[in-house]
Amino acid sequence: MLSRTADHLYWMNRYTERAENTARMLNVNYETSLLPQSAAVAQVGWQGLLSISELLPSYTALYGEVTAKGVMEFMVSDEDNPSSIISCLRAARENARAVRGTLTTEVWETQNQTWLSVNRMLKSGEFERDPGQFFEWVKFRSHLSRGVAVGTMLMDESLHFMRLGTFLERADNTARLVDVKFHAAQRDFFGNGKQKDQEYDFYHWSAILRSVSGFEIYRKVYRDVIRPERVAELLILRPDMPRSLHASMNEVVSNLHLVGSDSGSETLRHAGKLRAELQYGRIDEILATGLHAFLTQFLDRVNDIGLRISRDFLMPEIA
Repeated sequence: MLSRTADHLYWMNRYTERAENTARMLNVNYETSLLPQSAAVAQVGWQGLLSISELLPSYTALYGEVTAKGVMEFMVSDEDNPSSIISCLRAARENARAVRGTLTTEVWETQNQTWLSVNRMLKSGEFERDPGQFFEWVKFRSHLSRGVAVGTMLMDESLHFMRLGTFLERADNTARLVDVKFHAAQRDFFGNGKQKDQEYDFYHWSAILRSVSGFEIYRKVYRDVIRPERVAELLILRPDMPRSLHASMNEVVSNLHLVGSDSGSETLRHAGKLRAELQYGRIDEILATGLHAFLTQFLDRVNDIGLRISRDFLMPEIA
């Protein structure tokens, strides 16, 4: 496969996954903001969302004070923000268009229709009328995109590069979510023992789980009250939780095996080593040594793996 083609397929799915992750976080923040809470607590939530994507400086430069309306506009419809939903879906569609001949008709039509529909919805004011419904639509279109690809694409390198993009992006996003949300909880609320703070903790951890479709899974796996260390274990170490770091790295390693001819490559070795640490890790050891340090290192290593994938398989450097 041409490296240029692989590059477009890889980034098409990374941008689609990024749009879904942004919709998930915005939806949970939006629903949480409807609960009784002070303006200061609500603002912390919106600031945290910007921090996850490392966009707080960019936002304040354009909008100034952090407000729910400003963050929603910046993260949904601001075309100057490369991480907004509209920018991600546009980039996904442009990458799909560049490799139209490699995709099945169903995959191309799904990407193209998503782009046409999101423009219509934003221009007609559907997002402002019902943000929650709009976020559910973005999630559904991402699910549809993945399902159509798996259901219609030949199981060759094209599909493997698409899935590599999906799961590397998912690992990055879940790590950022856990890091920011746990940091906020431990700093401001976690462990006070007051009834009001305990109630906040419940909604806080429930919101984190719902943002990764993990609330029902948590209940099924642990059958207990929501405890922070178990939330961390579920989202980091459980291989059967679809959006966990362990499950995402399982998919990255599996697809690297399928696209790489050299089983001893450094890219595969780094990915496999990271996956092994998640496979044999224990949450009590991670918490004892520092969750923030662990997740910061994880993000650095995922970014390094992404750079190695680009160097090995995707756009070659022009001399």
